[in-house]
Amino acid sequence: MNPATVTLTFVMIWWMIFFITLPIGVQRDESPEKGNAVSSPKNANLLKKAIITTIITAILTFTFFFLLSNGYLDFMSPRE
Repeated sequence: MNPATVTLTFVMIWWMIFFITLPIGVQRDESPEKGNAVSSPKNANLLKKAIITTIITAILTFTFFFLLSNGYLDFMSPRE
């Protein structure tokens, strides 16, 4: 596999998973500071979500390329 393909696949999956995990566990701040939106989160836990996203993405990317290299997924052969 080309390293650019693996990197691009990892980045695309990472962003999709990251956007999925963003709203999980977010609680609205009941008394926001002046200048903040009423809907601003109390604690977004971005570092924790980024780490979890990276772990999940690594597993999914490895699984994808494992299936692709062993012939379980094939995007090049013509359909009959």
